[in-house]
Amino acid sequence: MKKFYLKSMGCKSNQFEGQIVSEKLVDAGYEQVNKMENADFYILNSCSVTHKSDNEAFYLLRHAHSMGLQTVLTGCIAQIEKEKLLEEPYIDYVFGNEDKFNLPYLLSQTSKYAVKDLMVENKFCPVVLNDTTKTRISLKIQDGCDNRCSYCIIPFGRGKSRSADSDFIIDEINKYSNAGYKEVILTGIHIGLWGKDFGDKSLLDLLKMIEAKTKIHRYRLGSLNPFEIDSGLLNFLQASEKFCPHFHLSLQSACNLTLKRMNRHYTVEHYLEQIEDINERFNLPFIGSDIIAGFVGETEAEFSTTIENLKKSKLSKIHVFPYSIRKGTAAEIMEGHLSDKIKEQRADIIKSISKEKYDNFLKRNIGTIQEVLIEKRPDKHTGKLKGVTGNYITVLLDKGEFNTIQQVKITESNLILN
Repeated sequence: MKKFYLKSMGCKSNQFEGQIVSEKLVDAGYEQVNKMENADFYILNSCSVTHKSDNEAFYLLRHAHSMGLQTVLTGCIAQIEKEKLLEEPYIDYVFGNEDKFNLPYLLSQTSKYAVKDLMVENKFCPVVLNDTTKTRISLKIQDGCDNRCSYCIIPFGRGKSRSADSDFIIDEINKYSNAGYKEVILTGIHIGLWGKDFGDKSLLDLLKMIEAKTKIHRYRLGSLNPFEIDSGLLNFLQASEKFCPHFHLSLQSACNLTLKRMNRHYTVEHYLEQIEDINERFNLPFIGSDIIAGFVGETEAEFSTTIENLKKSKLSKIHVFPYSIRKGTAAEIMEGHLSDKIKEQRADIIKSISKEKYDNFLKRNIGTIQEVLIEKRPDKHTGKLKGVTGNYITVLLDKGEFNTIQQVKITESNLILN
């Protein structure tokens, strides 16, 4: 029996897809191992969102090759760089983002390369996860992106936006609900675009169907762009008894001049008002955000504007990363690239703002009653259970049952600071 070790990098969609690849390989008779040294194949489901992630991927592949494993590269790097990756002596197989789901078949063939052209692909590739050992499960409802942000290579790794059929989504959620799952996380590369390729559908239409046609206890949304959130969507979510008050906004900058160079089609003023509106509508909602530090041409004045706006925003937490040059993007040839030192320094400043905001968010939750889904059985050392609130706080509990939802009073002692 062939053995494999699989590592997934990057976004939640990629993590979800990696789990599916593992399931397919196990179903085909492969054995999944937890230690590289016990494997025949090292499978890397890669991410190419930054230059750093590329470097990490190639380091991992070289290391696995040096241990005598056959190396399989899939994911966004494979999709973007294609067959030239086989010129590297430490890469044995290269399979694209949709081809990865045929790994059991592909590994049995003589060909070591398969990358479908996703830029001409019009249909969503439906993939499902059958793991029933957890309490929350992701469901991929969309893939690809039609935006052309100047810094981003992901459209070339994922293709144009393609939506899962609503019947497929409803059927999968009902299947998960019947299997005992209490929460589903709707994931994708750009879920706010769901339904646009159908011509007359929107994410709001899908959520209405989920509410009406499924028995799932609660659902959570992946990342949204500010221009995809309108009063109609917020009105619906505000009235929902199933929606987890957890938003992740893909903001990228808090300076309008920087946003314009990024080719992002909204203003800081718009999304600051939006964040205010969300905070007023929901009870202690978690509002996270992505911010790129040190984008091309970002002056000291622009960075100061970003800092000022982030500080006054009512975000709960900020995921920040230094700008990374991506070959083939518009930003690559822009003037005004900053040094790595400046980018890292600016990222550190934003991280400190994020920590302060998250600490304050947690403090505001102390003394409140929150709905907690118990995700993990008692820890063998502490005896504590671990759960997650609707507004995305991880807590420890003294008692309760695995995979149940209970009302919990949040105290300083049961919060996990992460």
